Amino acid sequence: MTLRILLLAGLLAASCCSGADILMITMGGTKSHKIPFLELAKGLIPRGHNITFLNGFPADFTLHGLQEVTPSGLVEYIRNYTNWDLLGARMRGDMPLSLWDVFRFSWQICDATLEDKETMDLLGRKFDLMILDGAFPECALGLVYRLGVPFMYINTVGFYTGTMALAGNPVPYSTTPAFYRPVTDDMRFFERLSNAFYTLVGDVVYTPSMLYLQHMVRRHLGSDVPNIWNLSRNVSFILQNGQASVTYPRPLLPNVAEIACIHCKPAAPLPKDLEDFIAGAGESGFIYVSMGSSVKAANMPDHLRQLLVQAFARLPYRVLWKYEASPALLTDLPANVKIGRWLPQQDILGHRKLRAFVTHGGLLSMFETVYHGVPVVTMPVFCDHDANAAKAVADGYALKLDLETITSERLVRAIHKVIHDSTYRREAKRRQVLLKDQRSTPLETAIYWTEYVIRHNGAYHLQSPARNLNFLQYYCLDQVLFLIGVVYLLRALTRLYLNPRIVQLGKEKLH
Repeated sequence: MTLRILLLAGLLAASCCSGADILMITMGGTKSHKIPFLELAKGLIPRGHNITFLNGFPADFTLHGLQEVTPSGLVEYIRNYTNWDLLGARMRGDMPLSLWDVFRFSWQICDATLEDKETMDLLGRKFDLMILDGAFPECALGLVYRLGVPFMYINTVGFYTGTMALAGNPVPYSTTPAFYRPVTDDMRFFERLSNAFYTLVGDVVYTPSMLYLQHMVRRHLGSDVPNIWNLSRNVSFILQNGQASVTYPRPLLPNVAEIACIHCKPAAPLPKDLEDFIAGAGESGFIYVSMGSSVKAANMPDHLRQLLVQAFARLPYRVLWKYEASPALLTDLPANVKIGRWLPQQDILGHRKLRAFVTHGGLLSMFETVYHGVPVVTMPVFCDHDANAAKAVADGYALKLDLETITSERLVRAIHKVIHDSTYRREAKRRQVLLKDQRSTPLETAIYWTEYVIRHNGAYHLQSPARNLNFLQYYCLDQVLFLIGVVYLLRALTRLYLNPRIVQLGKEKLH
């Protein structure tokens, strides 16, 4: 009897924990989009799952159970598309990306991906689940349809809520700032008006782009592929890269879970050359400067580089600077500055001698600075940087500088202020406590819900019927229009039939 119970328990354990084949896809144009996927993959693989990961950035490491697919067409397209001087454009007051660049990205990257043999070979394989990037998932939805499996999103851009809205999740314009605008969720009347306008403009640009992308998907995958919007509404679950302490409190449906800082981890010891450089500063400490993976510092205009060098030379601190060019090209580099093409950011942010972080305001960098409790000076460049900076400033642990008006003097003053005004570090530490005080870690949350969707064959019972309503139906505007129509009809009938009768009766009484 005991043996039978043990065998039954073993069979149940095996059925619950059997490995799944999962296909992950991101078509994001910057390497930061890979990071949440890789962290989830690292958490799923030890549990017996096999991960295939399609993206546009060649692998940096190998991991048993992880196969990265990097179609050459996709890699080449992203490399050419992102070879821009974003910093120079922002300093000139220009749009870092033109409307044409925004419009063309989704369907051109789709064409580059689907015409590649490595991508199409995936259609000959069997998968149990697909996990897509919530930023530009539309092309991959064609693959979802062809493979016939449930799918989830990781919304890598924390302030982007478009895919959540299509799934029926409430995202009112009044408290949901457009992800590329420098406003918070506490907006005055004209800010709300502006927010609604920019959101609608975004939809106007998005719609024709998606219509052309639909054509592209059908050309590669068959004319029977359904409407992209309808496919998107069938999402099983959304892992949102946000959390109330670092983004905003939001009403969430049962098929949405927040996983902000899924990639964050305690600091490890620094390499000896970096540690020796920092030690040379004594207790004065050091500053860390990085523009992340989306902004190439080496592409910046020479006058901005000179401005930064002049500012760093005036600081009584040592400066670690992520800069992609060779040190030999920087002949005017001050003695207190050390540059590196790549630097271990989280290990640096967690160092006890770090005094401040100067950054572009990328989402993952802002999450990391809260996780490690460091005050920040932000210099937003494009996309969600302004929104991220606005939130950090409102939370009290950051100062924002505009690249259009930046000077060496302003940068030096801002760095000194976030270091010597204890409010900034105190608020950073307060946010750190809030972010870490969760029932489970973001990775544990992401693993649980991923396996939940697999266990329940798509978990479609979590979906809201609101996903099938259009704008007028969702906000009951169709009912308002109906009632207005009824009132108008009754008024017209009254004028047509009752008014003449009342006039006639009045005349009869007079006679």
